[in-house]
Formats: sequence, C-alpha cells, structure tokens
Amino acid sequence: MEQIRLQKYLSQAGVCSRRKGEEYIRQGRVTVNGVVVSRLGAKVDPANDLVRWDGKLVQLSRQHVYIALNKPEGVVSSCDHPGEKTVVDLVGVEQRVFPVGRLDKDTTGLLLMTNDGQMHHKLTHPSFDHEKEYEVTVEKDITDGALNKMARGLPLMGKRTRQAKVKRLSTRRFRITLQEGRNRQIRRMVRKVGSRVVLLKRIRIACIRLGALQPGQWRYLDKAELEELQKLIGSNP
Repeated sequence: MEQIRLQKYLSQAGVCSRRKGEEYIRQGRVTVNGVVVSRLGAKVDPANDLVRWDGKLVQLSRQHVYIALNKPEGVVSSCDHPGEKTVVDLVGVEQRVFPVGRLDKDTTGLLLMTNDGQMHHKLTHPSFDHEKEYEVTVEKDITDGALNKMARGLPLMGKRTRQAKVKRLSTRRFRITLQEGRNRQIRRMVRKVGSRVVLLKRIRIACIRLGALQPGQWRYLDKAELEELQKLIGSNP
C-alpha cells in the first residue's frame, strides 16, 4: 500500500483533524512501530506499520460515519481538551469521530462530526464557500441600519467581511448567513454596530439543518443529506 503522511493517517483513522494530528506529532504523542515520531514529514505504510496515539493502537476505519450534533453551551469543539467536556464526549458511537470546524464554547447549535478525513478536509478548506446560518439574540433593540451594515460587510480585523444575508426575526433577534468563518466573527460584527450578542446558535451548514435536535442530541446524516453534501464538496477544488 502507498505510504501516506502520518498526520493524514491519524485524520483518516478518525483520531483528529490533520492540523490537530500535527500538534500530537510535535508533542511526541504518536509512535510508529514503537518509536516516537515527532517529524511532520514522516510517512507510514497503513498495511504494515503499527501506529499508536497516547499508547492506543490507531487503525484506519472501514466504515465512515457522518453525524449532526446540537452542541450545548459550555462544551468545547475539540477531540482532546484536558479538564473540559468536549463534543466527542457527547457522541456515543463505536468509531472515533472528530468535529468539522468548530463552534465557540459559548455558542450552540449545529456541528458536523465524522471519521472521514477526506470530507473533513474538503469541508474545512478555505476554497469551500458553503453557507452557515445562525440565529442571533442581542442585548438591546437593533436597528435596520445596523442589520444593513452587517449585510453589506464591515471592516473587521483589517479586512472587510463579505456580504451576508440578514433577516430580522424581532426587535432583538435576527438570522444571518455567512460564507466565511473568522474567529468570533458574528460577535465582533454585532459589537461593531453597537450591541452585544446574548445568544448565538448555528442552525444550518450548507444543506444540513439543525432541525428539531435538542441540545446535546445527535443523529446520523440521512442518505439524501449525505448525497447532496458530497455533490457540493465534490464540485469544489
């Protein structure tokens, strides 16, 4: 079998994302055939090499799973975060899955999880401009002018945000759809127009909707959702 980079092997095995795998390698937490490997360029032969992470044998999964989770507030979007409850703790499946992207600890809503390293890579790659839709509650009444500013784009962290779709729900609630994902972007945008986010919930990623999932609940993606999602990312570079 063709050799692959160690961080890619960890990703395809469902241990973590490639980026997190690089951290584990640098930290000396990964061994190949009993030898600690801390060099990022290292490759392994999946058919013959024995890979362990924190002493646990890591094998490529033969079955891919795709999960939608309603992340509650206070839970970290990570595979491994000492002292904190993570989204992995909420999903009771035999396969080791990891989150696609992340939500802030104080943000709730839809988070996709999978052990499919290829899909994870495509969904998180900057060239994949899929929509992410959020419901936002702010601390005081927000004006139409403020909503229009967010829709048109705002200067933020040295770069203007892209145009967004914004729909008012009430005097203090609105929906916003983004095609980018900067760090705490919505919270920063709301502060920019003179208010503060009280509640933030993601309700859609591309064609996948949160639906009736309650906080902490999860479900498998159905066949139609998966086919549509694969069609979207398959057409992307």
